[in-house]
Amino acid sequence: MKRKGFRIKYPKFLLLILIFILTFFLAYILFHHREFLLINNFLLSLGPLGAFIAGIFFPYGFTAAPATAVLLIIAKDQNILVSGFLAGFGALLSDLLIFRFIRSSFKDELKLLSKEKIFLKIGNYFPQKINNFLIDFVAAIFIASPLPNEIGVSLMATSRTISTKIFSIFCYILNTAGIFIILLIGNSL
Repeated sequence: MKRKGFRIKYPKFLLLILIFILTFFLAYILFHHREFLLINNFLLSLGPLGAFIAGIFFPYGFTAAPATAVLLIIAKDQNILVSGFLAGFGALLSDLLIFRFIRSSFKDELKLLSKEKIFLKIGNYFPQKINNFLIDFVAAIFIASPLPNEIGVSLMATSRTISTKIFSIFCYILNTAGIFIILLIGNSL
């Protein structure tokens, strides 16, 4: 007689969710104890390269808040256009890394997840074009904002129709627009 043990149906997604939760706790600890000031001062001393590095950290849940803070401060001392385009490019590089990782590493769980009853019902309730639009719209909100891009990029990575080139253009425009808004706010403070 075989005994069934406890089995997690989506271990990779569970690990990803746990990492998201952990990063929020670590971000709280980082800001609570003010160690962020050392990182902030270092990135400011780098000039435009600091904006690029802040952009690299902008998409990740753990580093989105510190990167946003750096961008708000950079706006006072640096050219907003140069900083915005460089930070947008840095964010694009990070998003491409997430996109490739999700597409390759989560392929098996994405296929299994797409066969779940709730997703099949949603797929039957709306026409495919509306489903795609809603997914892209939610993804765009996450990518353009300082919210964790991992969620938006993961949504886009699940789409079989989006190419890496289209994804790159989409992400660069959204990230850069969101970063410009942050820089404009920082400049006006």
